[in-house]
Amino acid sequence: MENVETAKSAGEKLFAAFLNVDFWINIGFTLLEIGLVLLIARVLVAMVSKGVNKVFTSRHGNRIQLEQRRIDTMRVLINNVVSYSIYFIALLIALKQVGIDLQPVLVSAGVLGLAVGFGAQSLVKDVITGFFIIFEDQFAVGDVVTINNVTGTVMVIGLRITKLKSWTGEVHIFPNGTIQQVTNFSIQNSLAVIDISVAYEEDIEHVEQILKEVIANMDNEIEDILSTPQVLGLQALGPSEVIIRVTAECKPNTHVPVSRKIRAKVKAEFDRRGIEIPYPKTVMVGNSKKTGANEG
Repeated sequence: MENVETAKSAGEKLFAAFLNVDFWINIGFTLLEIGLVLLIARVLVAMVSKGVNKVFTSRHGNRIQLEQRRIDTMRVLINNVVSYSIYFIALLIALKQVGIDLQPVLVSAGVLGLAVGFGAQSLVKDVITGFFIIFEDQFAVGDVVTINNVTGTVMVIGLRITKLKSWTGEVHIFPNGTIQQVTNFSIQNSLAVIDISVAYEEDIEHVEQILKEVIANMDNEIEDILSTPQVLGLQALGPSEVIIRVTAECKPNTHVPVSRKIRAKVKAEFDRRGIEIPYPKTVMVGNSKKTGANEG
């Protein structure tokens, strides 16, 4: 009986609270304050995003020029970080307006973040390393690089992983935190080094003169060559050949096809001029005494 009266009394108090005008006014003001906080947060995000976009689009006239891919990456990252930060602060303010004590929430979030941090150290390392790879523009999609002794073309760069495709078709996936050393072949100009072998019987000065004539206009004939190739001269003396070295500065990562084209032109010119390219030769030496004894 006593429990029934207690429940009835609680119901009456709840009903009275619903009929209380001040109660609904407080709820209305609270919802209005939360809506106002969210509206201000949305306006701030829009203003900051517009300002960041304007800053990065106006860099074209500055002395310091950045590549478009790096500009876009930095713009997106800054906008995301600012948006998350503003909305997180707005959420905390909204919780405070509802009447939730933020101190236990922040302590719980800190403990949870610490636990997640200890349990996912490799993931955090991958994300931080990926951020700096993108921010510092160490390499980009389409670049030919060597990562941890694996060479290939960059397919994907993410905050956690990087995908590399080798020239034979294999796709290598590296967690960013494991990337220790990177060699980028697509940033600076390449140097094509061509070693040309001729027979010992040929006149070296004559051969070098022919090579200079052959490569004199190659920078106009082959678009990947940036300057007139150079004949460096005698490079080495082999068992059956004399090696003459030719170099050509070319566009990034084009040294291999440029070397092939130069070799093809040199071979055609050598054939036309009668310059002998060395090949293995066998010299037969007979024993005259033994031959004479057998004849006798």
